[in-house]
Amino acid sequence: MEVTQVLLNAQSIDGAVRKNAEESLKHFQEQNLTGFLLLLSGELVSEEKPVETRKLAGLILKNALDAKDQQRKVELVQRWLSLDGNAKSQIKAGLLKTLSSPVSDARSTASQVIAKVAGIELPHKQWPELVGSLLSNVHQLPAHAKQATLETLGYLCEEVSPDVIDQDQVNKILTAVVQGMSASEGNTDVRLAATRALYNALGFAQANFSNDMERDYLMRVVCEATLSPEVRIRQAAFECLVSISSTYYEKLAPYIQDIFNITAKAVREDEEPVALQAIEFWSSICDEEIDILEEYGGDFTGDSDIPCFYFIKQAIPALVPMLLETLLKQEEDQDQDEGAWNIAMAGGTCLGLVARTVGDDIVPLVVPFIEENVTKPDWRQREAATYAFGSILEGPSPAKLIPLVNVALNFMLSALTKDPNSHVKDTTAWTLGRIFEFLHGSAVDSPIITQANCQQIVAVLLQSMKDTPNVAEKACGALYFLAQGYEEVGPSSPLTPFFQEIVQSLLTVTHREDARESRLRTAAYETLNEVVRCSTDETAPLVLQLVPVIIMELHNTVEGQKLSSDEREKQSELQGLLCGCLQVIIQKLGSSESTKYLFLQYADQIMGLFLSVFACRSATVHEEAMLAIGALAYATGPDFAKYMPEFYRYLEMGLQNFEEYQVCAVTVGVVGDICRALEEKVVPYCDGIMTQLLKNLSSNQLHRSVKPPIFSCFGDIALAVGEYFEKYLMWAMSALQSAAELSTHTTGDDELIEYINTLRNGILEAYSGIFQGFKNSPKTQLLIPYAPHILQFLDGIYMEKDMDDVVMKTAIGVLGDLADTLGSHAASLIQQSVSSKDFLNECLSSEDVMIKESAEWAKLAISRAISV
Repeated sequence: MEVTQVLLNAQSIDGAVRKNAEESLKHFQEQNLTGFLLLLSGELVSEEKPVETRKLAGLILKNALDAKDQQRKVELVQRWLSLDGNAKSQIKAGLLKTLSSPVSDARSTASQVIAKVAGIELPHKQWPELVGSLLSNVHQLPAHAKQATLETLGYLCEEVSPDVIDQDQVNKILTAVVQGMSASEGNTDVRLAATRALYNALGFAQANFSNDMERDYLMRVVCEATLSPEVRIRQAAFECLVSISSTYYEKLAPYIQDIFNITAKAVREDEEPVALQAIEFWSSICDEEIDILEEYGGDFTGDSDIPCFYFIKQAIPALVPMLLETLLKQEEDQDQDEGAWNIAMAGGTCLGLVARTVGDDIVPLVVPFIEENVTKPDWRQREAATYAFGSILEGPSPAKLIPLVNVALNFMLSALTKDPNSHVKDTTAWTLGRIFEFLHGSAVDSPIITQANCQQIVAVLLQSMKDTPNVAEKACGALYFLAQGYEEVGPSSPLTPFFQEIVQSLLTVTHREDARESRLRTAAYETLNEVVRCSTDETAPLVLQLVPVIIMELHNTVEGQKLSSDEREKQSELQGLLCGCLQVIIQKLGSSESTKYLFLQYADQIMGLFLSVFACRSATVHEEAMLAIGALAYATGPDFAKYMPEFYRYLEMGLQNFEEYQVCAVTVGVVGDICRALEEKVVPYCDGIMTQLLKNLSSNQLHRSVKPPIFSCFGDIALAVGEYFEKYLMWAMSALQSAAELSTHTTGDDELIEYINTLRNGILEAYSGIFQGFKNSPKTQLLIPYAPHILQFLDGIYMEKDMDDVVMKTAIGVLGDLADTLGSHAASLIQQSVSSKDFLNECLSSEDVMIKESAEWAKLAISRAISV
């Protein structure tokens, strides 16, 4: 195979040539993997070959070692480990040789591939000489080989976990990296590669950061690099500081004053990429302190391992003025650009974090800036003042903020309609939204919105919805929070008189020609949903009138026209929004008997439309329509059975959709809704559903987050069909048992513990549903053989001491269900169980009302079982 030509063809602009080349590469890889990889590494190492083919060869090599998909990654790792040893040595030697190639693309590609191989081999104690041979390269000239080697060390640290490399080698890597960063290194590319490598190596430097001398040295080198004449090095050095601020927060005290001086200078004088990182340093410190203070819970008995050094509190006299200056550096078109990020936005974000960190103390530092700038002729000053105000509304106490808001509200309402500048209007609407989000609602003692100003506020927001898309979108957002604040006001809401007008204005917005800009249409529907969700019984007749309107809109989207792919995307987005809107309306009208009866006249028509939406077959819509069907099933109850024959195939498609696992998860939830609605009428569909759910559990392709809801779903099915569940019992219990074992012997990071708790909760919900489903049936004795294992599972999670409140409540409930259903059969088992008594007592004395209630019920059930 003429590999160079094939690799050139694979990059051809001619589609047919490209496809042909890709086919032959794939074919060769399948026929002879070792030969294929050797050829690729030969291509990458050869200086005679064109740069394009060397780069592509390296890329294919890299993709043969790693994949995003976890399952595939495991396969590739196994495949590499089982390759012929001589071939692997030859490939690795070629890769190391390429690091000194004069061609930078070849060097850089080789760096990445070496790191991927190291990521596979070092944990298996293979390639032990790698780090040594890289380090001996660092002391060699030419400069480009040095640069490539440092880059490789950086990628290596990114790829492997710190416990794989012993401390002696870590020290040598850090020494090499720090030497590469020092000012005596004449070559800029080398210094840049070294600084970037340090960024990746910081996670390995725990021991070094615990040693005062080594830490001082590392910090000095990083701080010196922030003053480099080369902008990319300054940026990379500040990125290191940001990383240090979160990884080694508790070690920063001696350096914080110097870092403040360096960051302040960068924010005021340096180029944007550098200034942004300098601001990010302080945002990162805020994140650390917010986390620590939240864990303390204010009474210093909390479980934070590190003390709070109150760096932000000490810095605010200088930090806040510096951040306020950044707010004046806006860009002309930042409101129109979705992904815009600049110094002013970073400064405002950081100011918001500072407010959350220090609370009331920030207010006197910011108010003078607002007062001075908010009426200035230059739009930049007016916008900065408004942005500053909006940024500090979360954190300080309502008592501190409400007097300010009462003064500012009228001014802002007038600015929103009258300010000549669109930026100022955009930020004003955003700030009003923040006022309503944080300072309006049943939790706030003194209301900022009164009978007197409510009408004016609504009028101004509805007026603003006719403004440019970005301003209108923010006005929708403000209205969203205004409605949300009245969620629990009792029978009558201050918004009732304006309900019709608000709904009409929002529908008008959704029909604007420019409604796709600035997410405006989405925002309008989200706000409409919130207005409906938070409405009171008095406006129910108006919500009912909305039903045929939305039905008509949805009907118009499914009319069979042939669409281009761009139009199809627009169509599916709109269908998703409309299905979401119907879901909220169904939930609202279905929640009270009087409106439910009137609403159900539309049920056939709505269900018919949802089925037509499925026929358009686009994944996003699938999800929204599925959720809405769940709500419809809940509202229609046993009558939903008439839709099942037509709907069932879509339900099955949803359960089989592993690719878009969110769709699968939503469908599993809807199965639960349908079980609750249909009860025993769901029996004819159970074989198909249970078969698919068991298949999903045993699949490696399905995202792990879908598995806990599947277990809960077993419980929903058992509860609905009662003893009919017998035919699935053996399979379900076996799946539950192996998952239960998996979930009791785990140690890991917070994310894993959180997942394990979700998994436990799903398993427990299944047990609970199965016990309750079989209760009072002659077949209860079928459950007795499973009881010892279930009690063992409860012991297991009790002993591990890492369950959250949700699991605790479900677990104590299962103990009660077991006693309640099995009665005297359970008594001796419960008495023998290691921890059920302690667990019960712990739950009985819990401060959580829900846990306590569950425990009291369980205690009663157990004492009944024991006394039988």
